[in-house]
Amino acid sequence: MKRIFRFLVVVLMVSSLAGCNSSKRVTYFQDVTNESIVSLIGDGQIRIKPHDRLTVVVTSKDAELAAPFNSASSYNSLSTNPMGMSSSNGVQSLQIRTVDDKGMLYMPIIGDVYCVGKTRAELADEIANKIKTGGYISDATVNIQFADMKVFILGEVTRPGQYDIVRDRLTILEALAMAGDMTIYGNRSNVAVIRKVEGSEQNKIYQLDLLSTNVMSSPVYYLQQGDVVYVQPNRYKAATSEINQNRTFWLSIVSTLVSVATLITTIVLSTK
Repeated sequence: MKRIFRFLVVVLMVSSLAGCNSSKRVTYFQDVTNESIVSLIGDGQIRIKPHDRLTVVVTSKDAELAAPFNSASSYNSLSTNPMGMSSSNGVQSLQIRTVDDKGMLYMPIIGDVYCVGKTRAELADEIANKIKTGGYISDATVNIQFADMKVFILGEVTRPGQYDIVRDRLTILEALAMAGDMTIYGNRSNVAVIRKVEGSEQNKIYQLDLLSTNVMSSPVYYLQQGDVVYVQPNRYKAATSEINQNRTFWLSIVSTLVSVATLITTIVLSTK
């Protein structure tokens, strides 16, 4: 009887929660007013860190001048084209370079370039200027793209997993959109962002309330490479899980009783 009573209580509680878990619990920015203005922290641009992997391509109208700067021999890893042939702008293939522990990125001819804390546009301009002022190529153009830069999205989202960063800015909302948004079971008032503390082996955990516009003023509103976003389950999910467990228990009891009744019936009939 105690189990039955507890089961009924849980059912009533879930029914109550279901009523409360309406648009009020799943709507973002519930404190927003008409023409609200929210201050953001920083420009949000992703800045290069040690161990980041970047594609660096130097181009020029003169392909022969650009080719040495795109040399495969000094790259950490290389994806070559099928025939290993040069293109018209002096780029032989997609080159990927890795920033070392000291924040240096090695470039052929001009040597190491310090890049930690810089955006990819800033680093591209610096490399291009070094090539130009060094008298190597007067019209040098440098293009830098992120390679293997990811964020990780876990918990109550439609498609949990790891996602590539392909732009210079990525907000928590954009990241959730990539993962198909939160499920109905996601706790929108308590989303965790785990970020590695620079220069240490420690992680810092931030708690975000996406029901409030104050989230836009958080230092983790703009995500960085390696960030982990975890959407915790809400009370409705926990209550639903308990109901499912109780349902399984009672189904097993009923199944056992049916089996016993069938066995008894068979024995009685066989003795007649």
